[in-house]
Amino acid sequence: MERNELYPIFLKLNQLNVLIVGGGNVGLEKLSFMLKSSPNANIEVVAMHFLPELLALAEKHNVIITHSKFKKKMLKKRHLVIACTDNLKVNKRVYELSKKRNLLANIADTPEFCDFYLGGIVTKGNVKIAISTNGKSPTTAKRLREFFEEIIPDDINKMVENLNEYRKTLKGDFQEKVDKMNEITQSLKGKK
Repeated sequence: MERNELYPIFLKLNQLNVLIVGGGNVGLEKLSFMLKSSPNANIEVVAMHFLPELLALAEKHNVIITHSKFKKKMLKKRHLVIACTDNLKVNKRVYELSKKRNLLANIADTPEFCDFYLGGIVTKGNVKIAISTNGKSPTTAKRLREFFEEIIPDDINKMVENLNEYRKTLKGDFQEKVDKMNEITQSLKGKK
């Protein structure tokens, strides 16, 4: 059986600089996906042409729109780059230039040119779950997202907040606090 070797992390996109190259349907999908989870993300989208829906979304979220062809200098001071033009040659150039600058890149629909994937995400207050199918099946990730959205109770955020407040009152060293929190949350596993 093939292993999923991806390492999930949660990025603070409001503290990073993201460049999306492409203003079409895939650009809109990538931008929407990022802004749904991180509405204050620092994103610039560069393209010669933009879908009206992308422009409307960008305006709502203070996303920078640049009407231009992609230029190498646009990679300066970036952390993440997504290329989703309909021109594979441009996308590949974005990837190669990103690699020279040690930037993380995602080239849409080209797994061999991806350092990361945008997976399915479930958010309930402070609880966030990321789902990956190793780039193999976005539909499966979508169905799992729908499943978790349905089974995770809406009031889970209240529990997280309460446990956080309780954790602050605990005395003792780190291990004693971990043991106490493990004891309290044991019932979440459905076992005692």
